[in-house]
Amino acid sequence: MSHTEPQKPPGAGKSSFDLIDAAKLWAELDLPQGITFLDVGCGQGNYSLAAAAIIGPNGLVYAVDLWEEGIAALKERAAREGRVNLKALVAGAGQLPLEDRSVDAGFLATVLHDLVEDGTAGGALQELARVLKPGGRLAIVEFEKIDGPPGPPIQIRLNPEEVEALVGPYGFRREKTAQVGPYNYLITFVKL
Repeated sequence: MSHTEPQKPPGAGKSSFDLIDAAKLWAELDLPQGITFLDVGCGQGNYSLAAAAIIGPNGLVYAVDLWEEGIAALKERAAREGRVNLKALVAGAGQLPLEDRSVDAGFLATVLHDLVEDGTAGGALQELARVLKPGGRLAIVEFEKIDGPPGPPIQIRLNPEEVEALVGPYGFRREKTAQVGPYNYLITFVKL
């Protein structure tokens, strides 16, 4: 078996963080202090770092991505900012290195459409269902199904009904949907 350099995951290096209304997003999520938060497909970790500040020193953020360079950059930035409540891990969404029912809130920011596109959404959603506690929340930010830019081509964008159809079968009930910027919406689910 030959060892080759890992491919850069779809969307690596891109972030929707600067496109969204951060105050609106975090107000909608209303994260309590001290929880365990999981950011899947975190990239360089802009959302992860913000969540770490919100949940406080007694909370824990797991920031997970296959993109090694992004995780390395996140680790450096977290160290500079003194974010000791953030653990950045190189891992795929379909093999989360976390215990069953160990996470209070899962988060996918403009990642689900990429997982659908590369055929790994089912495995990722199964893993999220495994690691989330019953009553835990899954929050997904996606691009409105409109022509861009910014964002991916319209044919791979997901509207809220498509997201719900993907997520629901894994034991999630839709909670709410909210606009979090001119191009993006947030949809939240509760783990049954």
